[in-house]
Amino acid sequence: MDRREWIARMVLLAAAPACRRRPRPEIRPQPAPTAVYWNRAPLQPNAFAPLPLGSIKPRGWLRNQLEIQAAGLSGHLDEFWPDLGPDSGWLGGTGESWERGPYYLDGLVPLAWLLEDERLIAKARKWLDWTLNNQRPDGAIGPDPARGRYAADWQAQDWWPNMIMLKALTQFQEATGDERVIPVMSRYFRHHLAQADQRPLIRWAQMRWAEEILSIVWLYNRTGETELLELARKLAGQAFDWKAHFADFRFPEKVRREQTNLSTHVVNNAMAMKTSAVWWQVSGAESDRKAIYRLLEVMDRYHLHPNGVHSGDEHYAGLDPSQGTETCAVVEGMFSLEMLAAILGDPMFGDRLERIAFNALPAPFKPDMWARQYDQQPNQVQCSIDKNRNWTTNGPEANLFGLETNFGCCTANMHQGWPKFASHLWMATRDEGLAAIAYAPSRVDARVRGGVAVAIVEDTEYPFEETIRLRVYPERPAVFPLYLRVPAWVRSAKLRVGDAELAAELRPGSFHPIERRWGPGDSVELVLPMPVEAERHWRNSVVLRRGPLVLALKIGEQWRKIRGEEPHADWEVYPTTPWNYGLLIDPARAASEVTIERRPLGRNPFLGDEAPIVARVKARRIPEWTMVNSSAGPLPVSPVTSAQSDEEVTLIPYGAAKLRITAFPLIAR
Repeated sequence: MDRREWIARMVLLAAAPACRRRPRPEIRPQPAPTAVYWNRAPLQPNAFAPLPLGSIKPRGWLRNQLEIQAAGLSGHLDEFWPDLGPDSGWLGGTGESWERGPYYLDGLVPLAWLLEDERLIAKARKWLDWTLNNQRPDGAIGPDPARGRYAADWQAQDWWPNMIMLKALTQFQEATGDERVIPVMSRYFRHHLAQADQRPLIRWAQMRWAEEILSIVWLYNRTGETELLELARKLAGQAFDWKAHFADFRFPEKVRREQTNLSTHVVNNAMAMKTSAVWWQVSGAESDRKAIYRLLEVMDRYHLHPNGVHSGDEHYAGLDPSQGTETCAVVEGMFSLEMLAAILGDPMFGDRLERIAFNALPAPFKPDMWARQYDQQPNQVQCSIDKNRNWTTNGPEANLFGLETNFGCCTANMHQGWPKFASHLWMATRDEGLAAIAYAPSRVDARVRGGVAVAIVEDTEYPFEETIRLRVYPERPAVFPLYLRVPAWVRSAKLRVGDAELAAELRPGSFHPIERRWGPGDSVELVLPMPVEAERHWRNSVVLRRGPLVLALKIGEQWRKIRGEEPHADWEVYPTTPWNYGLLIDPARAASEVTIERRPLGRNPFLGDEAPIVARVKARRIPEWTMVNSSAGPLPVSPVTSAQSDEEVTLIPYGAAKLRITAFPLIAR
């Protein structure tokens, strides 16, 4: 072949994709090692069933987030943090023996198995094996109360840390089918039942009792042991009554220090979000099923922040966007919503889950995830030590980015956010199909009607783009339903299956079913238009939202290391650009008055300088709105008069802005 002929052939090959369809790579379904379990009688039927850990694998930007997490604190914390060191009571030592080890494992297990990371799997197995291989003769698990280190004497008798470890064990069993887990859990629950009267629930376990009910239900669905339901009822009798707490809610404002108690604690409330629904599976009482809606009604009215989480620094903090929320409350609130979606099947829980996941979850992390905040503020203009900050009860370091600033619980517990979100994107349906609970790039492998194995590949840059593309690969052609969540915020959603656009209306706030005969490679395209919308917040302020993404003012950031070793040092962050702006828009016309620029999606969409969504809007400075005790001062009541010149300001996704204004005053026209 001479050179001219070779060049001609290369030209033809280069042109070939434009004139003929390139064959798609073959996708083979790979069902998870364990089965899907539904509630067995006499439990109430759950709407959806979570798929075993490993059934859903993150792709695209979501996998990148998990990889960044694994390369940061989550993948290395046990190598230098004493509370997770080799002397931990949860490894048989005499060190920290309360909640730190179980908290860490509750996020490390899904992170390791979703990434199929052998290094992280080995780390997790070390902890899991110790618990599984060292159950005491009476059925107890965990550290020996006589040997471990506890911050208070009562912690040695607290059931709470075991509740977390049980959740880690259930995830491990689903991912691996390990035959030790179910017998260990059965013996443990018999132990708890035998000890329950003389050792009733106290303090944290009394508030967080639903965490154990989850594991009891999980095991009952596999073994049918009636003693499990007896234990569940006994625990409910010893527990705090969250349903009554919200039925007669007495905390409509930021609580005073002397009012605080465990019922006003923000993390307890984030866990409590699911409590009545979890208990409804056992009780069957309609009032338990409905209690979640009362909780959301009062908490949204009095304590909801623009990022989707309820305020608490670390107790109820009201609507002021300069107040904060604990990172623990973010990840626990997400898990509560994931469980609520499974139990009750309301698509609203998916909407709430996405708002938290895409905004409040990435916000408190340094972009490389080597530092975290204890508190994040929607209006966060400086992260620094200040003993006069207006926190409800937290200390002067609460919004620093660091290793253990303010308190170490978030350092131990933060790891579950992204992995559990990824592992609950899809769930099984009672008519043997699959439901999309939330959207992100992923692949799900499951069995559907007739026992047919299927893989669904979700190709999207959502929430940074409007289009979600699915490709369905059953092992053989099969009829089964797919349910696609249509968010309540969307208008005029469009759906295409194959080459045909469906004329059926996609009702906002619903699951839209598609039941058909699916063949390998069949495609679905869902378009969720995202015009910018303005929401009203505290003191008549304005919050701008594009789909599930909240937009925040991009403020110049100067990071100052104040102590510690890099990469896990402690950092203050100071503003280098003005922040005291009010928006010069008509909220009813936000879609036309805010300009959106879409940029290429990089490895980390929550890196401020590489944000894939940039918004520009007219604004004016408000000179009298100043910093007070290192936070944005009291939010002016809108509309606000300003004689300053018009400026164009830049907004980026909330989670990418480590300093930000999210609730803006509105400038009077």
